[in-house]
Amino acid sequence: MSSLNTPRGLQVPSAGQARRITEPVRVVPSAPRPKRRRFLLPRVRAWMVVVPLDIAMLLMPLTWSTGHAKAVIAMAVLAVILLNPGGRHWARLHLSVLDELPFLVGKLFVASAAVAVVIALRHERDSVIDFLADIPLVIGLFVVGRVVTTQLILWARNRRLIQHRALLIGGGPVAADLCRVLQENPKYGLHPVGFVDDGVDPPAATWVRQLGAVQDLDDAVLCSEARVLIIADGLLEEASLLEAVRTPLCIGCDVLVVPRLHHFHTHTGFPDHIGSTPIMRIRTPPPQRAPARAVKRCFDVLVAGLSLIVVSPLLAVCALAVRIEGGPGVIFRQPRVGRDGIIFDCLKLRTMRPASAAEAETAWSIASDSRVGPVGRFLRRTSLDELPQLWNIVRGDMTLVGPRPERPYFVSRFSQQVHRYHHRHRVQAGLTGLAQVSGLRGDTSIADRARFDNYYIENWSLWLDVKILLRTVTEVLFARGR
Repeated sequence: MSSLNTPRGLQVPSAGQARRITEPVRVVPSAPRPKRRRFLLPRVRAWMVVVPLDIAMLLMPLTWSTGHAKAVIAMAVLAVILLNPGGRHWARLHLSVLDELPFLVGKLFVASAAVAVVIALRHERDSVIDFLADIPLVIGLFVVGRVVTTQLILWARNRRLIQHRALLIGGGPVAADLCRVLQENPKYGLHPVGFVDDGVDPPAATWVRQLGAVQDLDDAVLCSEARVLIIADGLLEEASLLEAVRTPLCIGCDVLVVPRLHHFHTHTGFPDHIGSTPIMRIRTPPPQRAPARAVKRCFDVLVAGLSLIVVSPLLAVCALAVRIEGGPGVIFRQPRVGRDGIIFDCLKLRTMRPASAAEAETAWSIASDSRVGPVGRFLRRTSLDELPQLWNIVRGDMTLVGPRPERPYFVSRFSQQVHRYHHRHRVQAGLTGLAQVSGLRGDTSIADRARFDNYYIENWSLWLDVKILLRTVTEVLFARGR
């Protein structure tokens, strides 16, 4: 077999593997590649079909009653938001309206109750009764719409009109069973095209070819044109696996994970499965997606801009106190590392005048330095010295909530010493962060800070930002700073 077109680092199956892969008794023929005339079908996503029909069903009352049109529209908008957390509809692997029914009905009840409360507060009792009388019918129509879209998606999958190319990470027995189930059942919408594993001749090689080790994942994704990654079992090192699935190339793929000890996995939350194997969907860290970044940026500008106006008298008093205690040069500019390693000038109220530029760049903590006067010590303890960073936020250098920025000298050191420290720079640096409100300030564990920061990035939500901001206010009020 020629290796001219094989990406560097990939393994071409041996002759023995090739014979086993093509055994007619054990292997179901792989899904054919879409024909040219069907080139648009693989580009179709579930939200393009499901969300429009959801909206149409929710707005159906407008066809027979216009007396509470605003309430119907408000309920439809709120329901769509609640039904699509993260701003995107994800089609389940195992499609079943009955499995989704409790979740769907619950969200619709929440949306209708919220709208009914608003109408009641406006003292429109008759409107509330009319609105609630239509809700059971709306829910029924909505469920019918979901049945239609579910059957449409299943029809397309079963005829292999829509098949997403899936690459398995791990080639153990579970991975082999997943390959068998996916090849025999096109209803899941996934076509296994290969796997990566650090072992030699793993069980999954019976069904699909091995495309290298875990470190070759980027090359394997390019070679196989995979859009879905399934993390299964096999000879895998967790540290290298975490690095591999969060590269710029893999970040655009959907990531599915088979839970450890999956035989004991209980169906909680919003479960999914392939055959009898439970599957969890790991979503792309929200701050790295364009819609989430836009929402976060709007929130930052609004809150930081209003905060600057509100605290401007306090900022002026603090600046005057710094000027009286230490002379001119109230604002201190310090290079810090932000998103993607970009260096920017972080603004602070000066609490101590450094002896040299080298000291400013390499001195770790000055909390106990004798050169810090009473004003500087108070500003540091209350974190008021960081108020000028609100302008960094308005300017776009920083965000309200995120990993605290560090100086280039220490970023270089910590990136070599602390596992996944550099992953903090996937997002913008923040004025405050989860690590800071969890007590990790000043001379505390850098490894713990990195873990808290990466947890925040993976689990970001606007409400998490609000919670951290509220906890930051208590930190400032009770002077729990450095």
